[in-house]
Amino acid sequence: MKKKRNTYNYNLKVGRKIVYKGTTSNPELREVQHRESGKKFTHMQVVGRAKTPTGAIREETRQLKNYRRNHSGNNPKYNQKKNG
Repeated sequence: MKKKRNTYNYNLKVGRKIVYKGTTSNPELREVQHRESGKKFTHMQVVGRAKTPTGAIREETRQLKNYRRNHSGNNPKYNQKKNG
């Protein structure tokens, strides 16, 4: 049985700067939740196609590792843990 591809990777951005990387199955709701939690950003960018939940988490981990490699070992502003 095929697993559903219903999970997306996304970035919260201020202009062109990424301030958060995450995964969600409902981008519109997740954007509202981030705004309500006090995160400051100008827009949400969905990255790539829908994936399985496991695939999306794996991709988020890969993207954060790449981000840290290009930003002196630091995560985006609102990402607290190494893997998201």
